[in-house]
Amino acid sequence: MGETGSGSDDESAGGGTAPTGRRPTMADVAARVGVSRQLVSLVMNDSPGPSAPTRQRILQAAEELGYRADKAARMLRRARSRQVGVLFTMEHPLDVHLVEAVYPAAAALDYGVVLSALLATRGEREAIDDLLGLRCEALILIGLSAAAPSDLATVAERVPVVEIGQRTGAEGTDSVRTADADGVRKAVDHLAALGHRRIAHVDGGLLPGAPERAGGYLDGMRAHGLAALADVLPGDYSEESGARAARALLAREVLPSAVITGNDQSALGLVETFVRANVRVPQDVSVVGYDDSRTARLSFLDLTSVRQDAALMAGLAVRAAAERLDDGRTRSAHLVLEPELAVRNSTAPPRPGLG
Repeated sequence: MGETGSGSDDESAGGGTAPTGRRPTMADVAARVGVSRQLVSLVMNDSPGPSAPTRQRILQAAEELGYRADKAARMLRRARSRQVGVLFTMEHPLDVHLVEAVYPAAAALDYGVVLSALLATRGEREAIDDLLGLRCEALILIGLSAAAPSDLATVAERVPVVEIGQRTGAEGTDSVRTADADGVRKAVDHLAALGHRRIAHVDGGLLPGAPERAGGYLDGMRAHGLAALADVLPGDYSEESGARAARALLAREVLPSAVITGNDQSALGLVETFVRANVRVPQDVSVVGYDDSRTARLSFLDLTSVRQDAALMAGLAVRAAAERLDDGRTRSAHLVLEPELAVRNSTAPPRPGLG
């Protein structure tokens, strides 16, 4: 079937241009090429029908005129927005890695991404409402620590909700997370195999994954017969918490021979404070982080760290949302990934007599 329009493929391009002072429209592009506005619309929406030469002429004219399709208006005309909303913080490196990984995962399934950040002055309710107001069809929540399960369950009645990094137990939600307890147990196993016995842990408080990581540490110490030497310091996922823990350890008569922190940022603060106090890593104290973020791979840190696969987690979260939206899945799915330990130069056997 041939294309319809006020001109054929063989017509020469018209000379229509947008009047000075206003934005070009589809009508301007149609006049420039000498085809109908409907044909321009098909090309701009990447719909079937127009031939390749016609598409090229229309796209070239649009470029010359500076025409840009109004995606918001086009979205409003569609029955579905195909937008996934992502709620995240800007405090932890892993969150940034996850946000970066959501984009290609969503694009592969023909979804767009809308971001909404949690700030000290902007709570979860406001951030979620903004995403829903932008017609997001599903929500992906990264490291959301304070939302009540009942609140998330209410949101999940409206749109699919997928949590990354935690499972609140909210009814009707999906989740993708790492087996945090297993990850820290692997860290304890690694240090114990090197000969360490006095292994401390800087806790992450009530932040996502932190209780499980602390539990894994205690389990690992018990498994190696080191329960009596278990040493948990309070903290969170910030550099300052690692620095505070380091100062507390430096105030003691004897340092532990190894420390496992709640995440890589905490490890960074710990190591920096040790270095300023002339405590060498790993010669005097071995250090293990968690997340295997870009921070861990910094050349001056070279941190042994429990790896979370951000790309895989993001891909599974987007797919979980798409399964509900496109395939009609209604049962909750909770995916738990097995972590790996990335061993680098921040861990080594303890000095003789200091294990």
